Amino acid sequence: MGFKIFVVAMMVGFIAAAQISLASTVPAFLWAPGFSSVESKESVNYQIMSPKDLANSVLSQGGWSDLLCSERKNERPVDLAVVFVGRELHSSDVAGNKHADPTLLNLLKDSFTKSNFSMAFPYVATSEEETMENLLVSSFKEACGNGLGVANVAFLESCSIEGGDFQKLANLHSVHDHLVSRMEKRTKGETDLVVLCHGGFQSLKELDQPFPESEILTEVMSSVEQSGAKYAALYVSDPFKSIHYPGYRELERFLADDTAKNGSASPKVCDEVCQLKSSLLEGVLVGIVLLLILVSGLCCMMGIDTPTRFEAPQEN
Repeated sequence: MGFKIFVVAMMVGFIAAAQISLASTVPAFLWAPGFSSVESKESVNYQIMSPKDLANSVLSQGGWSDLLCSERKNERPVDLAVVFVGRELHSSDVAGNKHADPTLLNLLKDSFTKSNFSMAFPYVATSEEETMENLLVSSFKEACGNGLGVANVAFLESCSIEGGDFQKLANLHSVHDHLVSRMEKRTKGETDLVVLCHGGFQSLKELDQPFPESEILTEVMSSVEQSGAKYAALYVSDPFKSIHYPGYRELERFLADDTAKNGSASPKVCDEVCQLKSSLLEGVLVGIVLLLILVSGLCCMMGIDTPTRFEAPQEN
């Protein structure tokens, strides 16, 4: 009996650690209708990876090195590469969480299954230091070596991307106009990169209420298809931080410099993989503590020698 209790307690500890892992990671989906430069149609990478690893996988396995890197300009299979950074999904939502938006999940599922080429990355670790969009773009630049070789780079103003002379888009209407304009001006063989972040679109009726993410993604994909461009899309979620607006970058830099001058900043920063491992370790430690409490309680109960029957008091 004691061994069974031990096994059950260990399973509870591992389940707790798994739940922490799912809560600390986000999913990513890559799809490309009409993209035939790679052999495999559908694939899923179950490894826990950092945003940099995700960018490298998208470039190498997803074929985006032919689209974004400057040394490969000869035959580019698509006209537009779209990166959409959402704010809602966690890895546990893809596994069947009832709190997730079913419309968004169905949209991603249809895009994944109906495209000629698609890849899924269920477990991507996020960073508390940088935004997902900035990590992806900087990783694309680093992996390409000589920088991005695309004809035009545009991103929504709600995205926080540092460096580079990129074109900024204000809202959904400007995104549509940009896609139509670039389709008219783009020469054959060129590829554009557009980075969109949920949070930059608001309802016309209620300015305090943003559009649902599923509705925004649907409108963006509809605008891309109406423009007639051949495209490849990458969706990745980043729900763990509030949106960093570009207008506050100066204040953030000032606070960071002031912290460094006061000597309170640590020279070593724990990246997203380090934070994920620490969360897993915390879950294992919690499971071990609960197990020790359970075993100690059972031992105490078994050590109590309580008689099963009591003698009746004798009368004088």
